[in-house]
Amino acid sequence: MNYINRAIGEILRNRAENSKCLLVTGARQVGKSTVIRHEFSDYNRVSFDDRQARMMAADEPKMFFRNYPCPLFIDEVQKEPDILEEIKLIADESDSKGLFILSGSQKLELLKGVSESLAGRISVMELCGLSAREICGVDFNKHFVPSEEYIANRKNAVKPYNDIWSMIHKGSYPELYASERDWQDFYSSYTDTYLERDINAMISADSVTFMRFLTSVAARSGQILNYANIASDVGVSEPTIKTWISILERTGIVYLLQPYSANVLTRAIKSPKVYFRDTGLACYLTGWLSAQTLRDGAVAGNMFETYIVSEILKSYSNEGLDYRNRISYYRGRDKGSNGENEIDLIIDENGILYPIEIKVTCSPKASMSAANVILDKIQDKKRGMGAIICLIDRPLYLRDNLIALPIEYI
Repeated sequence: MNYINRAIGEILRNRAENSKCLLVTGARQVGKSTVIRHEFSDYNRVSFDDRQARMMAADEPKMFFRNYPCPLFIDEVQKEPDILEEIKLIADESDSKGLFILSGSQKLELLKGVSESLAGRISVMELCGLSAREICGVDFNKHFVPSEEYIANRKNAVKPYNDIWSMIHKGSYPELYASERDWQDFYSSYTDTYLERDINAMISADSVTFMRFLTSVAARSGQILNYANIASDVGVSEPTIKTWISILERTGIVYLLQPYSANVLTRAIKSPKVYFRDTGLACYLTGWLSAQTLRDGAVAGNMFETYIVSEILKSYSNEGLDYRNRISYYRGRDKGSNGENEIDLIIDENGILYPIEIKVTCSPKASMSAANVILDKIQDKKRGMGAIICLIDRPLYLRDNLIALPIEYI
């Protein structure tokens, strides 16, 4: 397969040069092993998918590290978390940098493990699926924020995305772009091999119930998370659905976007919104088998929003930044009107709140961002430039503090 250059590569090398250990997290098949092998070809390698290697690490850790000396890349390290204590001992005995590169597909468990065993010794980064920038060869690696400075810089690296619905439908797994792999065959195999093997093993449901659960969540991508409704669809209890959603989040299949929290927003909804991290997988699970039917279907708006949110998160991860607590949404009645008001995304950057609307339209209007004024209530923050991300072909100012942006500007 052809290797697609990843934006995160230079950041990975810099982090490895300045840390004893580097951890790369991300869902299965987003390219963790491939990018690490490409950027660190001189490292020894071992995967804990290999049962014998895992057993040696568990039973004879000293022998394991004689057979696999540093610098060492350990893939799927979450399958033998006790090895982190041995890594800590080796790191403490050495002054060298770049001793270990670890990767795994269970982000929250790994973060807990490294915080307990390798605090102060490890740098953590997340690898997502391919971004539109990477797919289209855009040489720009700054996180998205609709400031005038960002927009001016991004303009110099814009390339047209000729068929956005095909990109949304295809998804972001590298294998689909580096080979001629059939879309339906890939996602069928991905579901059978990785989701049912890795995730269903933690959920312990029969295959029919498990697929019903995945489909129910995928059909709600871009919506406020309602555990009771999903439980009704699947036929299991609400606490069970909460546990299963947590597993999808931990393994990088979904992202839970938290509501913006401020004391003055007393009537804001407190539930998160759920987004599939890969729109291709969401399309496969919900039966949208072509880009055209997706574009013309009832879920086009939610899937477009899912795609845009995912692209924005990737812009942070690829720059080595943590987007947690920096990106949120708002829905509530705090404005004083009878109806609900919503802001699709709020980006908090250096004390400035940037409100974002995501619309499947070629004719954006200022009224689409009427709820932005709710942010003026927050006294310790300043409202920045608002943006409507939509299907126009060039930036268009709608007010002094509101701009409509093409998707190519993410």
